Amino acid sequence: MSSDERLNRIEERIAWLERHVLEQDKAMLEMSETLTRLRKDLAALQSRMASTQGSPEADAPADERPPHY
Repeated sequence: MSSDERLNRIEERIAWLERHVLEQDKAMLEMSETLTRLRKDLAALQSRMASTQGSPEADAPADERPPHY
């Protein structure tokens, strides 16, 4: 293998690695945004659950039969 071939091969590998790093960066950014959104959703659900825990509707299951059955 000549030095030109080696240099070309090294340059190709570096270019591939640079593209790979960019793709990983994009994937990490998407995951970070998803995680942020999921944390907000979780906080909202926890808040809703905390606000309904003391109400009488929260104590009665939705599929419970009325007492006259």
